[in-house]
Amino acid sequence: MSSFETPHDTGRGFGLSSREVQVIGGASILMAINIVLMYVITETPLAQVNDYLFAAPILGVIVYGVAIMGGELIAERGVKGGDMGIAFVGMVVLQLVFGIFGAGVLRFAPPETHLTILGITAVVTALMTAVISGYVYARSKTFENWGTYSMVGFIGGVVAILIGTFVPAVLPIGFVLIFLGFLFRLGYEIWQVRDHRNASVALQTIGVYIAVAGVFVHVLQLVMRYVLSQE
Repeated sequence: MSSFETPHDTGRGFGLSSREVQVIGGASILMAINIVLMYVITETPLAQVNDYLFAAPILGVIVYGVAIMGGELIAERGVKGGDMGIAFVGMVVLQLVFGIFGAGVLRFAPPETHLTILGITAVVTALMTAVISGYVYARSKTFENWGTYSMVGFIGGVVAILIGTFVPAVLPIGFVLIFLGFLFRLGYEIWQVRDHRNASVALQTIGVYIAVAGVFVHVLQLVMRYVLSQE
């Protein structure tokens, strides 16, 4: 996940600067594109990728984890090096990774419910993001430790899913831990936007987008289960 250290300047307040608006707007646009991509991919063979990868849950987690890290590193390298071509390639990788995963989840629901499920997921994710953002902006403190909590969640989640590959009852624990990992990462990235005012807008946009996308695909799974249970 994204981590770029700059001098701390912890402030407080809810007014958004033009830089913050650019980051939030950019991440929102990237997420909107991703949602459309998920919807489109459900009608393609790519939607079946999850079936093969998650036949052994730990394999799916490793492949997607490596793909997300790879896409992020490529995008950040392009931004830092001033090569927008490389940055674009990294973003394409990230869009495809989250798009394919989301489509793989969505395809199990009837086609007529896809837009409803995506819409509900978008609203819930936006509300969760607003709550976390409000908390971060309301507290005059550093949230650097949330980056550590996030990493602990990811590592714990991978370990739980490794065990769950052989003991299925443990799999939900892995889901919860990785979900928490993305939630803490989202808070960490929002803190970066709030306090690291000299950081690159593009890098911060990438960080926020990845965190939001990670939360989105987890909420998507919960919303889909709920909607299907009401059928």
